[in-house]
Amino acid sequence: MLELERASLALDPGSGERLALAQYRADFAERQRAIRGGDSWKFERRQYFEEHHLGSDEFRRGDRRAARRAIDAGRAEFANWVTQDNANGTTFYRVRVVEEPLTSYLQWEILLLRAQAECGNKIRVVPAEVIRNLEVHGVLPEVVTLGGQTLYEVVYTPSGVLDGGVRYFDQRKIEHWQTFVERLYESGEDVVNYAARTLKDV
Repeated sequence: MLELERASLALDPGSGERLALAQYRADFAERQRAIRGGDSWKFERRQYFEEHHLGSDEFRRGDRRAARRAIDAGRAEFANWVTQDNANGTTFYRVRVVEEPLTSYLQWEILLLRAQAECGNKIRVVPAEVIRNLEVHGVLPEVVTLGGQTLYEVVYTPSGVLDGGVRYFDQRKIEHWQTFVERLYESGEDVVNYAARTLKDV
């Protein structure tokens, strides 16, 4: 059974289209805007990304107050995402895999995700242990499905810099991944509760 699930989640880059960063961003934005009535799912596995916005640099320097102010400055935009999705009859769900103890980067990201969730975004956290049995051949990729029609494997450099994506239209792969992430979401912990429980001293 596990081998079947591993196989169902495997992505062959040769069956998708590699998009450079600018192409990926434009394609993703265009397809996301066009969604009407279908939900989207994001699976986030890496424990570090190279980020330089919304207080990430301040947090890394130890200025937590400035980092929180920067995150709070984004709340209007976070709420607007939800307003736009509601107008289109769609919801964007996000699952964040975490390994503890949390790195400094993940502490910042959890604070960011908490603010987004407080503005109405649907975000839950799952421990890495729940997917270990699926990673005997390597860590699972970063994946987003849009409206049940498109799947992206989000590509990063070894240092965690966004480097585009691979786009797939294989309906079976899209359904497998959507079902997988949905199941994780159902078992996950709301990020607001998770942040309150784990970041008391941050």
